[in-house]
Amino acid sequence: MATSMRRTLVSLRSVTCSSLKSAQVPLDVRHPVPLYLPVRTKKRYFIPPAVNIKGKKEENPELKARAAGVVIRQQYLERPINIACTAGVFDPYIPPEGDSRLSTLSKEGLRQRTEQIRQSAASQLAIRKIKEHDSEFTTKTFAEQAQEIFIEAHNSLTQFNKERLHSLVTERCYPEMTRGNRYKTIRWTFVESLEPPRVVHARCPDMVTKGNLYGQVTVRMHSKQTLAIYDRFGRLMLGSEEQPKDILEYLVIERHLINPYGRWRLHGKIVPSWAPAKDPIIQTVAIPGPKLKPWEDLESLNYEVPKPAAVQWYK
Repeated sequence: MATSMRRTLVSLRSVTCSSLKSAQVPLDVRHPVPLYLPVRTKKRYFIPPAVNIKGKKEENPELKARAAGVVIRQQYLERPINIACTAGVFDPYIPPEGDSRLSTLSKEGLRQRTEQIRQSAASQLAIRKIKEHDSEFTTKTFAEQAQEIFIEAHNSLTQFNKERLHSLVTERCYPEMTRGNRYKTIRWTFVESLEPPRVVHARCPDMVTKGNLYGQVTVRMHSKQTLAIYDRFGRLMLGSEEQPKDILEYLVIERHLINPYGRWRLHGKIVPSWAPAKDPIIQTVAIPGPKLKPWEDLESLNYEVPKPAAVQWYK
């Protein structure tokens, strides 16, 4: 019994010694073993769309999103509209060339006369519709009222009174009057009226529905005005405050007739094709000069601005 126990102890001792020797093998510096062993992972079932995309058709992302359970919000391409005013001038008035009446004996004069008769007939029908909704409307007094609206709107523009300007011009005319005036100073005055204003055109269009009527009246106004625009540095860009100019304008005044609280407002201007071109804008340009030291002055140096050399341009 004792001999068998001794044999088992000897065998266990030999096994433990051999296991310890094998455990010391990886730690031996003389026999290095790689610390990271390549291990095969799961197979890659999803390939990013950027890989091997050439020569393949792109899949619909909406179908993928629906399959994944993601709800994509529908995009509406509709544009909101404002029914307080129309989007433009309906059947605009075409002023005769030079604002003069040609002889009916000529071909152009006869065509001009027939066009005036056609437009005046349509204007009379529109004035009847306007009087049905606005009993105080008359062509004699309305021209002076339109001129007052024009003067007050431009005075509000020079004073940057947005609340007052919104009540005098339509939502279509407001951005056209205020665009690009953020860092500018405007000086405008109405000197006098050279000719009494008069109504030359009237239309009564409808929008969205048949009974939603709008009144558009075109007023001819010939006056003397002054306009001066200064940039943010206070330099003159356009016009003059001292030199008035004779200006012939065709103003379009509009009102939403169905609205009981509607009022006549400035809607736009009609610029004829024969009108003279506008004056060019004087731009402020920085001319490079000499580099001055802190104790030097430009006037004391008598520096002359160099003029550009003449260049011959060949076609």
